[in-house]
Amino acid sequence: MAGAGYLSSFARTRLRRAVAPATLVALLSGCGSHAPPPAPHPAQVGVVVAHSQSVPLTRELVGRLSATRAADVRARVAGVLLKRLYKEGSDVRQGQALFQIDPAPLRAALDGAEAALAQAQANATNAHVAAQRARELIPGGLVSRSDLDNAEATERSTGASVQQAKAGVGSARINLSYATVTAPIAGRAGQQGVTEGALVGEGTATLLTTVEQIDPIYVNFNQPAVDIERLRRAQSAGSVSVARDAVSIRLTLPDGTPYPHAGTLDFLDVHVDPATGAVALRGILPNPEHQLLPGLFVGVRLTSGAVNHGFLVPQAGLQRDASGPYVLVVGPDDKVIQKRVVAEALTGPEWIVTDGLIDGDRVIVSGTQNARPGTLVAAVPYAEQGEAARATSAAAPAGGPAR
Repeated sequence: MAGAGYLSSFARTRLRRAVAPATLVALLSGCGSHAPPPAPHPAQVGVVVAHSQSVPLTRELVGRLSATRAADVRARVAGVLLKRLYKEGSDVRQGQALFQIDPAPLRAALDGAEAALAQAQANATNAHVAAQRARELIPGGLVSRSDLDNAEATERSTGASVQQAKAGVGSARINLSYATVTAPIAGRAGQQGVTEGALVGEGTATLLTTVEQIDPIYVNFNQPAVDIERLRRAQSAGSVSVARDAVSIRLTLPDGTPYPHAGTLDFLDVHVDPATGAVALRGILPNPEHQLLPGLFVGVRLTSGAVNHGFLVPQAGLQRDASGPYVLVVGPDDKVIQKRVVAEALTGPEWIVTDGLIDGDRVIVSGTQNARPGTLVAAVPYAEQGEAARATSAAAPAGGPAR
């Protein structure tokens, strides 16, 4: 029994020694049968194809509206205001009566001036008769030369008095006409400044109302001087064509609605404001419906010319670092390439790139976080990528993302 147990133990030991190499070989052969993990798929990026074209050169600014003409209506003579002859806030014609000042004192002053004129004319007539008689009697020695001189002097003095009296009558007549206050220009009359019964024009010309002409209307805005200088350099280089006489202006109302009528540039200042570094500009626009009101802030889109050979790049495709703006493009081998560019200005949601791109470049707009220079990517049109994302979002259950 003891021998059998020994042989059994010996046999088991030999069996283990024989099985161990076979197990190792099987394990090694089993490990060698697994395939290596597949290479990761290239990151997908959305691209737009850049094409050289003539691009309008626009600039988005903020402006404020003002009347093309504004006139203060004031009392030019002293008196009591009797009544208002117009409706506040209505359109008035040039020369239309707006206010009536009590004319009685002014009419009395005119009557007094006319009486003074009549007196001066009577004195002048008498003096002329006396001088004429003296001139007739002087040859016969019936009057002295001294008497003739005095008669002619009185004639001249009374004649001057007549001219002075006529001036007084004219002045009194003008003052009487000022009792009816009229509109100096055509436009929209504002609120009444003083009420009936008030004494106006005493010492100073009392402001009664204001008339503003708002068709056409001005829009005042500022443009950075560096932008104007850059535009001039680009024009000298031939890359930009400037519309000298037809600079277009479009407005956007405060609620975001575009104003239907276009305007033109009316004024460009020759000075730079040292506080802001900007140049004052003014545009003029038609306002037939009186939709635009003075004092309103509006958005101004200034189109000052066109870039002769430009590329439109969406804002998301233009990036910046310490060295300036750049874009990422997909090369012919589907690898990412970084290109430094020159961006002139924004036109709506896109940048105008004037240098650094060639026709047909595939500019990366979306997926830039996965695109590094030299990496392999899968480029798809940006529009198709957006449609696919919207379709996936629409197919997801309302309660949460698709699983």
